[in-house]
Amino acid sequence: MGEHQHRDALLEKAYRLGFSYEKHYRGCSQCAVAAIFDTLHLKDDGVFKSATGFAGGGGLTGVSVCGGYAAGLMVISLLLGRERSNFEDPERIRFENFRLVREFTRDYIEELGSVICRDIQMRKFGRPYYIADLDEFAKFEEAGGHDDKCTDVVGKASRLAVQFILDQGLLPAQTPPHAIESPHSKSN
Repeated sequence: MGEHQHRDALLEKAYRLGFSYEKHYRGCSQCAVAAIFDTLHLKDDGVFKSATGFAGGGGLTGVSVCGGYAAGLMVISLLLGRERSNFEDPERIRFENFRLVREFTRDYIEELGSVICRDIQMRKFGRPYYIADLDEFAKFEEAGGHDDKCTDVVGKASRLAVQFILDQGLLPAQTPPHAIESPHSKSN
């Protein structure tokens, strides 16, 4: 398989995993993190766990960032971000991260129209849902929330993040995408 075909296969895998994880497990931010990690063979349980609260625009409210977008930022920052042990950051790594996040944000808005959950819901459903409410959640589900709407968003978010990470060369050069594990991940 050529490099271009391998890249296309990774992008398709990211979309497929994101879609499937959201359909089966729910929690858009964690589903996107898992899809990105599984596609690129990354692992960091702390990042995965930290994604929990971003689901449904933050605690299922819809008023904050899209969980898929938050997942992309979390993984990008894992790969190129300021570390606590180097808080002063004389290398100014955080500013390179900020530049990349602005680019990713632009790409995300280009693809999904917004980085805000309720705005994306308006585009997908024609109205936003407060899915923390059981009645609203039932309407969300009836409208295809976990059939083809948010599943598609998570798939696209996962694909966008993987594409961005590959395009920016954020994976360690000496490590192929099938053998990467974060230094922060726990051994099983």
